[in-house]
Amino acid sequence: MPELAYLNGKIMPIAEAMVPAEDRGYNFGDAVYEYVASYNGKLFCLELHLDRLAHSMREMRFAPLSMETIRHAILDLFEKGQMARAGIYIQISRGVAPRNHAYPPTDTPLQFFMTVRPVHEKPPEVREKGAFAITVVDLRWGRCDIKTVQLVANCMAKQQALEAGVFDAIFVSAQGVVREGTSSNLFIAKNGVLVTHPLNHQILPGITRQVIMDVCRDQGIEVQERFFYREELAAADEAFLTGTITEVLPLVRIDGQPVGDGVVGPLARRLQHGLLERIQ
Repeated sequence: MPELAYLNGKIMPIAEAMVPAEDRGYNFGDAVYEYVASYNGKLFCLELHLDRLAHSMREMRFAPLSMETIRHAILDLFEKGQMARAGIYIQISRGVAPRNHAYPPTDTPLQFFMTVRPVHEKPPEVREKGAFAITVVDLRWGRCDIKTVQLVANCMAKQQALEAGVFDAIFVSAQGVVREGTSSNLFIAKNGVLVTHPLNHQILPGITRQVIMDVCRDQGIEVQERFFYREELAAADEAFLTGTITEVLPLVRIDGQPVGDGVVGPLARRLQHGLLERIQ
């Protein structure tokens, strides 16, 4: 099936999609994005992704763009891509204007770009046996709740993890507060209770995080949204990441030390199955 791009109303092969050099997303990271995945030919949680995209655009004070227009474009690109298991990347920038830190005139057209490609699945053995991670100091900007393309700190942390021979890095504040992974939210478990960072400006409001918390409510699993520190992470019985492609991915070793017994725990397994049921 073709890998396609959408650019300001036109669909074309990805290689033919060209964004002007003075696009503010390119010059300033002045752009927001979403990533939506499909299962068995159906997009999962599309409306939640659109809600988050609308939040990002409002917080960035972008010119209005109808969510119905965006929804229609996503569905059109998805239909033309003809992939049962697809990933649609959506990026909207403040538009094209001469380079200037100040925002351009409010009538500057937004730049609306998307791609559709097959999803690159996480290795099955990582889901089955769990992954390793390291912690890094959180150097990201102060509005991680806005899903912008300003991801260089995330990229640096991910590369640091790969060079350390592990799957991912976990951001920890200078004060020791544990935040999230480079492209996913983090949960830990202690004595059957899950703990995750509260929604504020320091973490992304993850869609899969929200689904997992809904599953926990349905299954009677207690979840505490609160700050926790390195010491609590080190003493956890379980830890796992959640995300659109990450789904529920157990962590069995962090900073070289085993998480709990060093094997995938029962809560992570239970929530892997619970998410799968939601998807189906």
